[in-house]
Amino acid sequence: MRVYSDPKQLQRICDILSRYLRLPFSTDAIPGAILEGVLAHVRGGQRMNTYDFVDVVDRSGKVGWQVKSAKAGTPVTWKRAKIPDAESLIARSRKNEKGRQELGDAIIEFCNKHARESIVALDLNEIGYARLVAHQTGEVVYFERLLITKSKPQLFDPRDFSWNWSTPKNTVKKEQLPALHGVHKASGTKWWAAHLLGENQLHFSGEKNWWPRDNDPHRATFTAPADSAKFSVEALLDLLDKSEGS
Repeated sequence: MRVYSDPKQLQRICDILSRYLRLPFSTDAIPGAILEGVLAHVRGGQRMNTYDFVDVVDRSGKVGWQVKSAKAGTPVTWKRAKIPDAESLIARSRKNEKGRQELGDAIIEFCNKHARESIVALDLNEIGYARLVAHQTGEVVYFERLLITKSKPQLFDPRDFSWNWSTPKNTVKKEQLPALHGVHKASGTKWWAAHLLGENQLHFSGEKNWWPRDNDPHRATFTAPADSAKFSVEALLDLLDKSEGS
C-alpha cells in the first residue's frame, strides 16, 4: 500500500525531525505543520495547508495523509464539529437516549463524510494517518496506519458508540459546559468528547487505540536531543550567515 513509508523513509523522517529539535526555538512538541512538511518532503508529496481532511497528498501515487502531532497526554482535536441542524439535534439529545444517539450518529457521519469528500475531490485510492507522539521520557514515536480506501470509505461505524452528556463542572475561573461523550461499546471506554455548546471542538481520545505495538513495521522512534545538544542562537545565526555567503 502506498500509504506506508518504507524503512528508509521512516528513518529519514525521524532523522529530520530529530535535527529540527536541535533548533534553539524548538520545544518538545513538534508542530503539525512541521510534520506535514517533513512527510511531504520525504514522500514526494504536497502539503495542502487547508482545513480539509487530507493534510499531505501524493497525487501521482493517489494517496493522502491525515497528519497529527502532539504530546502523549494531549487530546487530539479531530475537527471542529459543524453538525447540520445542530440546534434541533442538541435539543432532542437533552430529552432522551434516542435523541442522544441521533446526535452522536450525526457526529460520526460528519467525520465519515469529511474523509469521503477528500477521496473524491483529490481522486485518491487511499488515505492514511501519520502521527507523531512525544512522550515525557523524551521518546518520540512516529507511525503510519491506513484509514480508508476508495472501495472501503467508511472511517467509523456509528453502531460502535453510545452517547451521553457529561456533568457540568465548576472551575475556579468559569463554569465548564457539558460535552457529549461517545463511548466505544466493545471496550466501554470514552472515545469522543464533542464540545457542541462551546467552540464545537471534537476531541478523539480513542485515538490511543490506534497506537501500534513496539514491533509494528510502520512505527519508528527516536530520542529527543538534550538541551545541551541544541544549537545556540549564535551558532544558528552563524550557520545561516555562512549558508547565505556560500
